[in-house]
Amino acid sequence: MIRGQTGQHPTAGLAEFERHLILSRTNEGKIRAKANGVKFGKKYKLTKHQREEALARKQAGETLMDIAKTYNVSHMTISGL
Repeated sequence: MIRGQTGQHPTAGLAEFERHLILSRTNEGKIRAKANGVKFGKKYKLTKHQREEALARKQAGETLMDIAKTYNVSHMTISGL
C-alpha cells in the first residue's frame, strides 16, 4: 500500500489508502467547482462600496468604533480592511 503501513497492521494500510482516495476525490471536486465559478471562504460583511468608503473614512482619521457603528459591524471588521 502506501509507505509500508501493511507491515505493521494490514488494516492500517487499507485505511491510509482509502484516505488518500478520499482526499484526491475531494481535491478534484474543488478544482471543478472553482472552474465553474464557485467562491470559497467566508462572505464579506460589507459590500465593495462600503469597504472603500470605510477605508476612506479610516484614512481621514475617523475612529474605528464610529465607522463600525455606521455599518453595524465590529470595530475589528473595520481594522482588518
